[in-house]
Amino acid sequence: MSGTLNKVMLIGHLGDDVKMHYFDDKNCVGRFPLATNETYTSKQTNERITNTEWHNIVVRNKAAEICEKYLSKGDKVYIEGRIKTRKWTDDKGIERYSTEIQCTDFTFLSTKNENQENPSSQGQSATNLNPTVADPKQDDDDLPF
Repeated sequence: MSGTLNKVMLIGHLGDDVKMHYFDDKNCVGRFPLATNETYTSKQTNERITNTEWHNIVVRNKAAEICEKYLSKGDKVYIEGRIKTRKWTDDKGIERYSTEIQCTDFTFLSTKNENQENPSSQGQSATNLNPTVADPKQDDDDLPF
């Protein structure tokens, strides 16, 4: 073991629909913001305070297509993955950084009442997100599990 670990587990709500980007080689990337909340009571004012943290989620290929099909703004989802920071130079020559969660696993957590449009997707997990290891039976069925 290398002695390091880069693992993230989040439960939150989508801040927007999944935005897809398709490449020439038939690969694709889906991106969406995920909001997690922390609520506590202030000792000074005795009022409840909620802080929202926004996470940029990146999911690839078949998993991205599943997320695009079954997730929409406001849905609750469990995300597992790793942190990745990207660096680029903008139009003005300034170096910019972006921190993202590269999703490796997810589970839909919205209930039927919250997501009546896709009741079959509730509580389902996509544990194998490697598009090169495709189950031939999966092509006959459009369900993500």
